[in-house]
Amino acid sequence: MHIAVYLPSLRGGGAERVMVTLANGFAARGHQVDLVLVQAEGPYLAEVVPAVRIVNLNRKRVMASLLPLVRYLRRERPEAMLSALNHANIIAILARRLAGVKTRLVVSERNSLSSLSTGKQGQLFKWLMRTFYTWADGVIAVSRGIAQEMNTQLGLPMHTITSIPNPVDLQAIQQQAQIRPNHPWLGAGQPPVILAVGRLEPQKDYPTLLQAFAKLRESENARLVILGEGSQREPLQAHIARLNLQDSVTMPGFQDNPFAWMAACTVYVMSSRYEGFPNSLVQAMACGVPVVSTNCPTGPAEILEDGKWGELVSVGDADALALAIARMLHTPEAGEKSLQRAGFFSVDAAVDNYLSAMMN
Repeated sequence: MHIAVYLPSLRGGGAERVMVTLANGFAARGHQVDLVLVQAEGPYLAEVVPAVRIVNLNRKRVMASLLPLVRYLRRERPEAMLSALNHANIIAILARRLAGVKTRLVVSERNSLSSLSTGKQGQLFKWLMRTFYTWADGVIAVSRGIAQEMNTQLGLPMHTITSIPNPVDLQAIQQQAQIRPNHPWLGAGQPPVILAVGRLEPQKDYPTLLQAFAKLRESENARLVILGEGSQREPLQAHIARLNLQDSVTMPGFQDNPFAWMAACTVYVMSSRYEGFPNSLVQAMACGVPVVSTNCPTGPAEILEDGKWGELVSVGDADALALAIARMLHTPEAGEKSLQRAGFFSVDAAVDNYLSAMMN
C-alpha cells in the first residue's frame, strides 16, 4: 500500500517523533511511504529511515501548503494518507476534497482540546474541526480522554473515533539510554537528579514544578534538570532566581537524546496542565525510571492506570507534587514497575492499529 504521512515539519516535539516512528514502522512492513512535510526541517529528519521518501512541500506556513498538497495527491495518488495536528488535519481534509482522489484519509488528534484557547481563535478551530473532521474517513485519538472530548465538545460520534496510544520503540530508547550524558551532576556520588522534558511553554506548568522543587529542597538534597526550549526560558530563569535555586536547577535546552538523561536521573516528573498522550512519560518509564505526573487531561491517568504504575497528583498543586517526588526518591523499585508498564506501548501494536484504521 502507498501511504502518505502529512505534517508541518520535524521540529522537536512528541507528535513529530511519533509520526516518524509510525512512518518507519509502515515501511518496515513493506509499504511504500512518503513523509510529506510542509517544511522538511527539524532534528527528527535524521531518524527517518532510507525506505521512507521525504516529500518537501517547501512552504513556510501550513495553510500555504494546501495547493502543493493537492498537486501531490493528484500526481502520486496514495491509497491512504495519515495527518497529524489539528491545523494540518484541516488542510489535509480540504486538499483531499479539492484533489478529487480516492485516497483514504485518516486524521489524528494528538492533544487535549484544552490546548485550544477559549478566545475567538480557539472557538474557530473547534468549529473547523466540528465541520471538517466528519469529511475524513477515520479519526484517531491518542487517548480515550481525547476521544471523549471530541465526542462531547465537537459532537463526533464515539464509533467514528479510534483510540490508539502512541508507540514507544523500547529497543531504540534503551539503546540510546546507554549513553551517559556528559554532565557533572550525573557523575557517581552526586545528589539525586529530578528530570523534566518538554517545551518551555505555559502548557508544561514549570513554575509549579519549580515551586514543588523549592519545597522538596527543604528536606532533600536534590537537583532539577529541565530539557527543552521555548518562549518561557527567560521568565523561568527569573523564577529560578527568585526562588534562589540557581545552584540546583539547570535548563540545558533541547537534547537530541533525552533518553540518556532519563536513564541517568532518579525520578522523572511531568507537571503539565494538559497533554494529549504524553510521550515523554512513557519514554521515561521505558528507561526504568520512577515517574510522577499531574493528573491532567489527557493521558497520564490512562498510562499510569490511576496511579498503579506511578504517582498522580492534581494539576497546579506544588505541595502534592513535592510530596510525590519525595516518595519516589525513596522508592527506587518503582522503576521496575515503570519498565513493565512501558512494554504495553509497543511500536508493533501501534503500527497494526494504524494500518487497520487506514485500510478499513
